[in-house]
Amino acid sequence: MTQQTTDYSLLLAQLTSIQESERDTIANLANAAALLYMSLDQINWAGFYLVREEQLVLGPFQGKPACVRIDFGKGVCGTAAARDTTIVVPDVHAFPGHIACDAASNAEIVIPIHHGGRLTAVLDIDSPVYQRFTGEDRDGLERFCAILEKACDWHCMQ
Repeated sequence: MTQQTTDYSLLLAQLTSIQESERDTIANLANAAALLYMSLDQINWAGFYLVREEQLVLGPFQGKPACVRIDFGKGVCGTAAARDTTIVVPDVHAFPGHIACDAASNAEIVIPIHHGGRLTAVLDIDSPVYQRFTGEDRDGLERFCAILEKACDWHCMQ
């Protein structure tokens, strides 16, 4: 199975359009998760974890049921949150302390989302395909999160 290239300029335009007149964070994250899930090839989960007192709590997502709470520093999501940096994992089974919410997941990317200089959430995307996420995906998804940082009313999430 060949991975198709994602048209990130189109994806970013779609995200901007659906969030243009909406400030509600949960509504925007729900639509963003749905947009990613229908637009990205070879993924099996796309969603958000929201920061709640040194923990990540499950937010809007598309895919199978997921872990509800993840401590900072645990798994890929918790590690990305603790380090406050994007993490791309080509093989989650080789990642120390990986949390397996879905046994079918083999690759993962997690991107931090900020408001006012503070970490407020992470975007988490899983794939059943090893080495699924490229540098182009990282760049495109970081730009996707930058739109969310500006589009959402993160004050209601504090």
